[in-house]
Amino acid sequence: MREGILLTMPRLLGRIVFGLMLFGIVGQQFVTGIQTQSSPEAKADAKQSRKLKSGQPPEYPELARQMNIKGTARVMVTIAPDGIVKEVKEVGGHPLLIDALVRAVKKWKYEPASKESVIEVKADFGAT
Repeated sequence: MREGILLTMPRLLGRIVFGLMLFGIVGQQFVTGIQTQSSPEAKADAKQSRKLKSGQPPEYPELARQMNIKGTARVMVTIAPDGIVKEVKEVGGHPLLIDALVRAVKKWKYEPASKESVIEVKADFGAT
């Protein structure tokens, strides 16, 4: 009887560890999804468009090109009333592509407006 318990113990421990890992992954995705949702005010502001006054498009990173990494990077940009980019939050995409987009967007200048606004910026990399 004792031998049967000893043989099933590693299997049971493996299932427990696997279950905890799975719960951690699913739980992390759930929490991340909640944190990235914006308030109704931010969503309304995101629909407003601010005219870009100056700024260069992001450069396709050489490492991403060599690794054949393609896709879309998305960020949420908070623009101050004077048109200066105040904050950039990563929304989605490959880290190499997001980094290139964040570096570019931080240098952009927008037309002045009466209040701060939040917009989503998307950039496609490697599309032919």
